[in-house]
Amino acid sequence: MARDRRLVEDFIFRDEANRKTATMPLNLIVLPKEELRYYIDPEEVEKIVASARKNGILEPLLIRPIPGHEQHEVVAGAKRYRAAQILQLQEVPVVVRQLSDEDALEIALIENFARSALTDLEETDGVVRLLAVKLKILPQEVPPLLHHIQNQQRGRTSANNVIGNDVIAVVQSVLTSLGNIKLDSFISNRLPLLNLPSDILEVLRQGKLETSKAKAIARVGDEETRKQLLEDAIAYNFSLNEIKRKIKEIEQQVNPQTPSIKHRVDDTLRRLKQSKIWDDPKKKIKVEKLLAQLDTLMKDDNTN
Repeated sequence: MARDRRLVEDFIFRDEANRKTATMPLNLIVLPKEELRYYIDPEEVEKIVASARKNGILEPLLIRPIPGHEQHEVVAGAKRYRAAQILQLQEVPVVVRQLSDEDALEIALIENFARSALTDLEETDGVVRLLAVKLKILPQEVPPLLHHIQNQQRGRTSANNVIGNDVIAVVQSVLTSLGNIKLDSFISNRLPLLNLPSDILEVLRQGKLETSKAKAIARVGDEETRKQLLEDAIAYNFSLNEIKRKIKEIEQQVNPQTPSIKHRVDDTLRRLKQSKIWDDPKKKIKVEKLLAQLDTLMKDDNTN
């Protein structure tokens, strides 16, 4: 979903008059109330801190005025802003632009997509938020609308339930601007994330856990067991491998008697040798056929 970085810079700073860099006191700048990124790796910020400690903040923050306030809101550059706070800088370089909520959200999305900085869920929520703003509907109305458009394009909707071309054009424009996202791919690979258990979504949106860990925990079927594992993963900072190992232990506790296929083969052969099947000519012929099939199967496996 990433766009070429130079194209993104041209999009963000396309008005030369707004490209001038100034400085602004850090205490007059705030992060948006609803950020795109739920989890920011402290190591990412620390790298910026280490660089800024030597050279200062070189790349300006893109900010916009908050109507009725002296403060300005960060549109792009949240990690640089956090690094400046850690270093207790008095001022930072900025580019100030007058931006609507809609424009600010779109620019923030494009900037983060270009850096491949968002998780799958963050991308999904961001796209849904932007579509909701553009179409002037609620975020929860976006997924069913996208499914409806997909069905309509596949000829699966009735003539009296057709979505207008103007709405479809807005959806296609947004998906294209964010890196030429395909509607079918977004519906298949991204929207299902919104159906994760509510407790999983909550910790993801609070930035308490990485997406890969949360998706693994979501596969635990029993709600109480899943919630306990989720709490432990956060409290003890389990690695992804530790989480997978614990899930495997849980599955073994649920199905302790399920033998492996190799174990079943060994057991079947042992019982076959001890049985009286050999005394029955008809059954003996069936065994020979099964052995021939197994022999052919193993030969095929050796040739692959």
